[in-house]
This record gives sequence, C-alpha cells and structure tokens, in this order.
Amino acid sequence: MAITVYPSFSFSERTTLRMGGSALAEVVLTHTDDCEQLSDTLLSLGGEPLVIGRGSNLLAKDGELPVVIVNPAITTEPVCVEETDETVTVHVGAGYRLPRFLNWCATHGYAGLEGLAGVPGTVGGAVAMNAGSYGCEVVDCLDSVEVFIKKIGTAVFKKTDVVLQYRHFSIPTVNDQPVILSSVFRLNKKDPQEIKKVIDDNLTRKKATQPVSAHSAGCVFKNPAEGVSAGMLLDQCGFKGKIYGGVAFSPLHANFLVNVNNGTSKEAFELLHIAQQTVLDVSGYSLELEVKVIG
Repeated sequence: MAITVYPSFSFSERTTLRMGGSALAEVVLTHTDDCEQLSDTLLSLGGEPLVIGRGSNLLAKDGELPVVIVNPAITTEPVCVEETDETVTVHVGAGYRLPRFLNWCATHGYAGLEGLAGVPGTVGGAVAMNAGSYGCEVVDCLDSVEVFIKKIGTAVFKKTDVVLQYRHFSIPTVNDQPVILSSVFRLNKKDPQEIKKVIDDNLTRKKATQPVSAHSAGCVFKNPAEGVSAGMLLDQCGFKGKIYGGVAFSPLHANFLVNVNNGTSKEAFELLHIAQQTVLDVSGYSLELEVKVIG
C-alpha cells in the first residue's frame, strides 16, 4: 500500500456546503500501513494537517489556505469481532460511509445507531464529532477507536480513554490531531425489520424538518444549554429562511446554514455573526459554532 498525494483540494467542490477556497494538497490513506509514510509526507508538503472525511460539518474560508488535507479513506468492510446472545461488537473502517454502515447494521439486526439516520459523511467523521441525532450519539455505542498519532504511531484507545462530549472527540494525552483509522461499536441484537422501521421513520422525519438535499453543513450552532435549542432561538429572532447574499438559514430549520446561490464564506461568516449577536442581545444566550471552521 502507498499514500496518494493530490496537488490541490477545492473546498467548494469537496464539502457539503460547497464553498471555501483551496488547500495546498490532499493526502489519501487507503490502508492503516500508509500511516508509516504520513509524517514524512506531511513534512515535505508543509502546511497544517487537517483530517476530514466526506466534507460535511465544515466551513472553509475563501482563498488559498495553508492546510494539507489528510483523508483516511480506509473503507474496511464491517465485520463482527465478538458476539454474545444479546450483543455484538463490529469493526469498521473510518472511511466507510455512515449511511451504508447503518443499512448494514439494520440488515444484520444490530441496533443502537438508528438515530444517526440521515447524517452524512463517514464513520470516522461521525466519531470525530461524536455525531448525534434523535437522542442517539456515537458515544452510546462506541467501544474503541484505532488512531494514528504522530508521536506514538498507530494505537487503539478504549472509549474510557478518550473524551466524547457534545460534538467533541479528543484524547487527553495527545496534543496532535489524531487520525481516526477504524472503530469498534458494541451493538444490541434486534429484529432487522424493527431497526429498518426506526431508520425509515427517522429519515422521513428528517426530510420533513431539515434541508437534507440542500448544500448544507448540517446544524451550524451548538445548542447553548440542555433543553435550549439553537434552532428555536434563531427562529424566534427571525432568522429562519433569512437570506444574505448567496447564503441563508434554511426555511425548514433555522439552524441549518445553506448555500443557495454560489455563496461565499465571507457572506456566511457575516450572516453567522449577525445571528450570534442578535440571539445574544435578545435571549442572553451565546451561540457557539458546531460547524468546524477551516482557515
């Protein structure tokens, strides 16, 4: 196996929000052994390494950005590694598509992640953000995660050894950004048809209330407090459907920033700032970005 290096990376083409400038290069890993070359490759390319999957939940600034994309496109198929009468543990590569993984789990009768139905991206990206929806979070089912860390190489960390909080993943003993290579999930055995029904119901609900087909990065702000919805605050302040240049807050869900007409990152940041200031003035709540800003 060998690392593949592409000389450029366009955020406007490769992120779900379809905006932003370009990175210096993209480094693609297709096997865990590729990590042996990663440090030297990044050193030769310069720039700050940035790990991304399918490009969801990202807002990149305009222009040429001094970053090198690290894409762990390790699409190892899901496989059961341990099984009891009631549970099963499943190993899957970081680059495996999350919707495809949920479908695989449903087909085999493995429950626990159905709330993530409709969440785009990869399994690794979902772990990196501790993705959650409809009362389900990655932390609920994660058993362990395999990562590459520059100073120590490849290592496996149990869930108890990492920090998984609201839209947050980190390893306390590590300063460098870890590259997630694969994950193991502990799931419950259940009737496949029941699991599929929950997934279908969640997808139907999501399509009715969220702009799933729009150019969007997903929810742009974190909920500021337990029981307090960022979308509700934005809606109360008149931001649902509000257009600013080529970007807007979705008319379906006020907390979804969408690219409606070749919007620029400059317009996006200006609209987000206006929304944050208005919500703070009206409600006293300070909205923190959930979307990851690049550059």
